[in-house]
Amino acid sequence: TINTTAVNPCSIRLYIYKSMDSDAAHSSDFYTGLALAVSSTIFIGCSFILKKKGLLRLAKKGSTRAGQGGYAYLKEWMWWAGLLSMGIGEAANFAAYAFAPATLVTPLGALSVLVSAVLSSYFLGERLNVHGKIGCLLCIFGSTVMVLHAPQEEEVASLSAMAEKLKDPGFIAYAVCIVVSSLVLMFIVAPRYGQKNVLVYILICSVIGSLSVSCVKGLGIGIKELVAGMAVLKEPLFWALLIFLVICISIQISYLNKALDIFNTSIVTPIYYVFFTTSVMACSAILFKEWLRMSIDGATGTVSGFLTIIIGIFLLHAFKDINFTLDSLPLYLHHGLQGGTCSQPYVALPTEERITRDESNLTKERSMKGFYPESSVKSSNGTFIT
Repeated sequence: TINTTAVNPCSIRLYIYKSMDSDAAHSSDFYTGLALAVSSTIFIGCSFILKKKGLLRLAKKGSTRAGQGGYAYLKEWMWWAGLLSMGIGEAANFAAYAFAPATLVTPLGALSVLVSAVLSSYFLGERLNVHGKIGCLLCIFGSTVMVLHAPQEEEVASLSAMAEKLKDPGFIAYAVCIVVSSLVLMFIVAPRYGQKNVLVYILICSVIGSLSVSCVKGLGIGIKELVAGMAVLKEPLFWALLIFLVICISIQISYLNKALDIFNTSIVTPIYYVFFTTSVMACSAILFKEWLRMSIDGATGTVSGFLTIIIGIFLLHAFKDINFTLDSLPLYLHHGLQGGTCSQPYVALPTEERITRDESNLTKERSMKGFYPESSVKSSNGTFIT
């Protein structure tokens, strides 16, 4: 039996003060990690724009494009500025993992989608239609739902504990599948379909990225031990993680450059975010056994968020060439109120490959179908002039 009368009141007050200090320190760490995560998304979002600007400048000079296997971008200072911006963003993101939970830091990358989409409209002249904007919002909403219901990762306090995690049969099977599928995508699928389908290059970046994040977590643990005075540099695992991280990042940069060079930035950025985040969460779930401690509500919320992201990706990708904006909405409403039958409710954004008839004939043909009155003329950039 404990003699409660012997408890020193000063000890109680000291315990309370220590608890308050611990809570304050934890809160400070949380907001520090949050600030680092948000700042990283800004730098990463800007990096996409700078890289794209550099690639466009090279295309105007007639250099071999990255999508065709060229590496002239290594001589372009704006591309290097984009790489520096991404490096700063990734460094801030790396530091954020030391202060805030990974389940908070990783999904916050959705903010880079907004940054990239807004900046691309100002500096690249790219246009995101209503479907794309709704798709972006759904992706962010779905990611937020996943954050609210995501499980807490298991604590790994040392490199030895990380080594035990990496030896798990489930993770070994996952890593083998990722490596094999990446090789198939890089050497079989990409040469045939990489120029036509944006998902090919992004899938390579995403699945390889899931392994790179695991390396980053392991290196973060090693750096903490190094600061604490432990002989981490003598650990083979530390150097193995570092070498593998460099290889993964090199592959990611190469194929991300190809995707940015060929496809629209407003399309590449959201799709890359969704697939990368999903791959990272899947890898973390396998490596840290997060799903074993999830409740039914948490699992349902996570799946619901994932399905919401899929719907957003569908809207963003399937309707990217549809010229439907808020400015053209009154035209559709006016036609609907008149009771007409619109045989072609959507108009694909014009490209050099699609324009095979002269504009006057196209205007006359669609006017006869009742799509819009003859007084409305569709300009070459896809907007309506009345």
